[in-house]
Amino acid sequence: MPQSFGAMYTHAIFSTKHREPTILDPWREELFSVLGGLVNQSGSQSFLVGGVADHVHLLFRLSRTVTIADTMLAIKKGSSAWVNQRVDTVTPFHWQAGYGAFSVSASNLDAVREYIRRQPEHHQKQTFQDEYRDWLRRYEEEWDERYVWD
Repeated sequence: MPQSFGAMYTHAIFSTKHREPTILDPWREELFSVLGGLVNQSGSQSFLVGGVADHVHLLFRLSRTVTIADTMLAIKKGSSAWVNQRVDTVTPFHWQAGYGAFSVSASNLDAVREYIRRQPEHHQKQTFQDEYRDWLRRYEEEWDERYVWD
């Protein structure tokens, strides 16, 4: 086969350090644009970025030539640098050390888009930690509460 193809759709989730509500309204949408741009710069294709004050969700098509770990490192490193250089924060901005990255079937992309769009409404009823536990259960991931939060 002369060409290589790949369609790995990914729903990534990660929070601010200690889940502090530090992603503020005045610059939240611009941060989402920065995150999407960093996804694209990594060689992947951003579809949607959303979230609330303490965490973000990204939906993207992962490049077939870059690992998820390298992609997430570039996104988190670049976006935290952007916040710290462009936004007047009381303390330096940091993301949590880890992340969740979950596969999405092509037939489920619209449902995940809608889920990300509804984050503000969703989090009037459920905390980030409960939401994240639900995703881990859905994908049958085992975790240790002592290490999943930072």
